[in-house]
Amino acid sequence: MRDDLRHDVLQRIESEFGLKHRKPTNYMRGGTCPKCNKKELYTRFDSPWQLICGRQEKCGHTLHVKEIYDDLFEDWSKRAPATDSAPTATARAYLEFARGFDLSLIAGWFTQETFYSSHDQAGSATVRFALEKGGYWERLIDRPARFGKMKARFKPGETYRGVWWCPPCVDLLEVKEIWIVEGIFDAIALVHNGLSAVSAMSSNAFPEESLKALLRDRTDKLPKLVWALDNEPGAHAYTRRWVRQAREMGFVCEAAQIPQRDGRKVDWNDLHQRWAFIEGDEKRAAQIATEIKNIRHQGALLIAESAAEKALLMYDWNKRGEFHLGFGSRLYWFKLDMEKYNRAVQDLEDSDQHDDQLLNQAQMREKALQQSGSVVEIANCYPQALYFQRNEVTDESWYYLRVDFPHDAGSVKNTFTSGQLAAASEFKKRLLGMAAGAMYTGSGQQLDKLMKDQLYGIKTVSTIDYVGYSKEYECYIYGDVAIKDGNVYPVNSEDYFEFGKMRLKTLQKGVPVQMQRDAKGYDEEWLRLLWICFGTQGLAALLFFFGSLFCEQIRARYQSFPFLEATGEAGAGKTTLLNLLWKLLGREGYEGFDPMKSTKAGRSRLMGQVSGMPVVFLEADRHSEDKAHAKTFEWDELKDFFGGGTLATKGVKTAGNETYEPPFRGTIAISQNAAVVAHEAIMTRIVKLHFIRPTVTPESRAAADKLNALDGKTLSHFLLQAVRKEAEVMDLFSKRFPEHETKLRRLHTHCFACDTQFKGDGACNKCGNGLRGYIGVERIIKNHAQLFALLDAIRLVTTLTEVQVSSTRRQIVEMALERQSTTNADHSAVAEFWQVYDYLESIYDEPLVNHSKNPDVIAINLNEFAERAAEHRQKLADVTTLKDLLKESRSHKYLDYKAVDSAVRSAQALKNPMVTRCPTVKCWIFKA
Repeated sequence: MRDDLRHDVLQRIESEFGLKHRKPTNYMRGGTCPKCNKKELYTRFDSPWQLICGRQEKCGHTLHVKEIYDDLFEDWSKRAPATDSAPTATARAYLEFARGFDLSLIAGWFTQETFYSSHDQAGSATVRFALEKGGYWERLIDRPARFGKMKARFKPGETYRGVWWCPPCVDLLEVKEIWIVEGIFDAIALVHNGLSAVSAMSSNAFPEESLKALLRDRTDKLPKLVWALDNEPGAHAYTRRWVRQAREMGFVCEAAQIPQRDGRKVDWNDLHQRWAFIEGDEKRAAQIATEIKNIRHQGALLIAESAAEKALLMYDWNKRGEFHLGFGSRLYWFKLDMEKYNRAVQDLEDSDQHDDQLLNQAQMREKALQQSGSVVEIANCYPQALYFQRNEVTDESWYYLRVDFPHDAGSVKNTFTSGQLAAASEFKKRLLGMAAGAMYTGSGQQLDKLMKDQLYGIKTVSTIDYVGYSKEYECYIYGDVAIKDGNVYPVNSEDYFEFGKMRLKTLQKGVPVQMQRDAKGYDEEWLRLLWICFGTQGLAALLFFFGSLFCEQIRARYQSFPFLEATGEAGAGKTTLLNLLWKLLGREGYEGFDPMKSTKAGRSRLMGQVSGMPVVFLEADRHSEDKAHAKTFEWDELKDFFGGGTLATKGVKTAGNETYEPPFRGTIAISQNAAVVAHEAIMTRIVKLHFIRPTVTPESRAAADKLNALDGKTLSHFLLQAVRKEAEVMDLFSKRFPEHETKLRRLHTHCFACDTQFKGDGACNKCGNGLRGYIGVERIIKNHAQLFALLDAIRLVTTLTEVQVSSTRRQIVEMALERQSTTNADHSAVAEFWQVYDYLESIYDEPLVNHSKNPDVIAINLNEFAERAAEHRQKLADVTTLKDLLKESRSHKYLDYKAVDSAVRSAQALKNPMVTRCPTVKCWIFKA
């Protein structure tokens, strides 16, 4: 191991696992095993390639440092740059230290080249191998995750099919056995360990031309072929197929399969590096021989031609009296009844077939097994437990199973509870429910033994119950795609994502997010159309949706993210704008939901389905006459969501007093015709856009039609571009946000556009900007400063002109001033109240509703005020609502609620002494 690499690895394993160097030995010990949690983990101090649990019988867990610290093995041009004197230094370092190859053996087999992807705008050094048929194969060795699935490539326009790649040190005319593997590195790995191997380059490529050449050139006995393709479902079918074809050509064939443990893919190169870790030549040779024997056995099971043949192989291997087995995607049960079996063997030996030598010994044993009823089908499909998934918060858990069928129905995957795996009747019902026609006919005892075998040491997958950004795991998950640290990870064949040693999946299936990974067809025509149709307001709404993707990160640093309110006249285009913004985020055909048509529990569940995405409230029937139903939703419910907050507190079904409080991970957007009317606490949390019905021109009509016709699948590539820039966006946001906060605080003294100090009372003398005002609410400053910072950050993803940027900045300042103005003003119901007050007091010379005799205060009895207003046909909010709102009155500050000597009653007594009423009245007192 290189010294610099070894230094980095030692630092990490000491910090993460607690390993310590035990002097004077060559070992680090005392580390905590991540599987059994015992302090038995150890590694070699001079070359810490593998971490091994010392509890070999009970655990024996093994970790390769490349799997847990893949970032150390990604950028080889940075770690070992090529020079004029050493042009292949990068390739040599990669092959020696990332692959564990002996350079003296493979010298001259490879060259170092470069590759550049215009699509990903990234390049990499490569290790290139020439192919016999022409062209080449090369492996990308500098952060290959940047290029998606393409970690290696063939020369464009050339085909490798039909001809294998043979290591120069392998003489095909002399060898007695040829191992056929998929990759070039697999072949090199086997050559290092004394096995003659060739690379077919792919599991679906049959090396027919090379085999025909071997038939032509070999004058002696043909070599045995060992088909050692990867242990994957797709490669299994090809292994059986190629064995049949090669046997028809006259070759003797076997197969080899590497057992896959702990859910980690292990190939021949991984085995080579594991074997190299074993100290002592004799011990290493013995270990390799033992593993190769097991690998050949697994291969023999794969290419067995009948269930009885496979059962016989398994019985010979482990000598178990009964066990389950899968063959042809059906589940069988083997039980050896020695009495029946011996009788069947005796009958066959005495039969004419044996006398005529039509059956060899193996065929006789297989036929005897069939006749003795030792192999019985117990399911017309094959269920396989894949992993255990658990929701730590709610204490719910499931086992995830795949069910394979012998016909062309493919595989079905779904969850089983522990109860459904523990009882044959429940298992049978669940199997029928999840897979059409799947029937289990075995007993409970057989099911217990089946599950005991399949569930032992089963891997565990972490889960989340939403789609979008996971703060705990620092990644984005959208259906079948995940993005972490700017890299794109497709979901694997078992429906979860792997990020190094972390396994993760989402349980949320109700929010389909379709993301286009391919940039082909994507352009920014949508941005031009958005500008034509909606101008700066459209860009401001885009900033909110863009910022929603990073709301969890923003709230973690700055404790809040604003709400968006988009109001306007009917036909102003709000629906068109929302549909476009949702297409950009991969949710075509979705607009939002009406909170007045939902229960509180329903709203909390819906709002918990997404993270790093807007939740759009549509107030479609806010003027509905169903007032009782409308009261199920209040704007004050949203207050806590400004900083995240919890959606609801739910009890967990346990014996204790545990609760589940899911946090709100998204953002709030409100789209309706009328403005939001709420308390100041809600109003200051909102950034406001108001749309008016535009004057339609032929250009704007055509732009709107094109905007509606844009393909959402193509536009969703914007989502991928945005979240892959997570680190850059957050760095720029953090840098610019404090600057914009300062500018908004100084808006009454300095120009926001050019930061020039105002002179006099007019506009900026330098740039002519006319916006000037005082914003006194810190929350309003913070909200709009975040929009400013998002405007800077979105330029990392889209191309905005300077006109668009400057105009949108002005729009954001206008929005901030509007919010401050709204905050300074009374609630509309309160303003209406004081208008009615002024009117009623102006009707007569004597006081009508103001009971105060002190000219500095106003005293009003609300019930009497409502009665006088009704007499004079004045519209007024109901008294209950007014009692909540008048305490926040700004034009007349609320002072107290007390009994006063009534000026109204005194005036009435003077006019009519015969009418006597109590001179004191309980009143609401306001400053005049």
